[in-house]
Amino acid sequence: MSYEVTVQPSGHIFELAENETVLDGALRHGILLPYSCRGGSCGTCFGSVLSGKINFPDGLPMGLMESDRDAGKALFCVATAESDITIDIREVRRIQEIEVKTLPAKVISVKKLAPDVMEVRLALPPTQRLQFRAGQYIDFLLRNKRRRAFSIANAPVNDEFLELHIRHVEGGEFTSMVFERFHVKTLVRIEAPLGNFYIREESNRPLILVAGGTGFAPLKGMIEQLRSEEDTRPIHLYWGGRAKVDLYHLELAESWAREERFEFIPVLSDKAEGDNWQGREGYVHSAVARDFPDLSGHDVYMAGPPPMIVAATAAFVAQGLPREQLFADSFEFSDD
Repeated sequence: MSYEVTVQPSGHIFELAENETVLDGALRHGILLPYSCRGGSCGTCFGSVLSGKINFPDGLPMGLMESDRDAGKALFCVATAESDITIDIREVRRIQEIEVKTLPAKVISVKKLAPDVMEVRLALPPTQRLQFRAGQYIDFLLRNKRRRAFSIANAPVNDEFLELHIRHVEGGEFTSMVFERFHVKTLVRIEAPLGNFYIREESNRPLILVAGGTGFAPLKGMIEQLRSEEDTRPIHLYWGGRAKVDLYHLELAESWAREERFEFIPVLSDKAEGDNWQGREGYVHSAVARDFPDLSGHDVYMAGPPPMIVAATAAFVAQGLPREQLFADSFEFSDD
């Protein structure tokens, strides 16, 4: 059985196939709802159910609190319909405005940024350019219809290549292949650009950017784009790692902090012997919460592992941050 979805305030209407998520149905009909992780952890697709009934087939998602569900809120990337529904969620743009392409790409450089982080740069065919927004991601298309997603770490202003920061995951088949077998001229297939993690231009609020580990990658692209556009909004970048080695572009971030409108706060949760660390310690989202007890006047963009995203979301909302001023990219790992 199929159900009809009405989106407010746009008034768009589309039909869901049986057991299809609201997000998948919207994308299939060319309607772009905000999304990032597609796994129910980042909160980007957070919205309201105004009428009708939805279901979460896999149980309450990580990024949704029971109080949110009881108040009629939902994460539409994992919600299915059990009747015709009307939802309230801000649409970002029509999907046709940026074309998602499937393309061959060639590795033009590989460089270790840290013992477990590899920078990979990809070049597209000479006749191709990829239109994307800073903060979006690509999917590597593998055999057996498998995919692996990684954020683009450079800005569209430098679109002659795509820069990725790939962390090696213990036992991870694809990341092991990157570290052991990727070399200059390795050929891959990608689909891009994907996701709705990018700076909203309609806001003039100061920006708080929060990275955990390689969550620095999409924020790096955002910062490069903001700098190229001479954007005047104040930027507060918080970057958390276990030890100093995890802050693999520390000098780059420190160079940005020499600009008047830019503040950089690195945070270590488990500093190593020999780090000689004089900076902040603890969890990176806790550092933000201490520095900004009232977040209502800021826009927050954060990228990192799901536990960080979930903990930060709860903390920031409790300190007055409206959900519509919170944007997240949750770095989830595949089963292998």
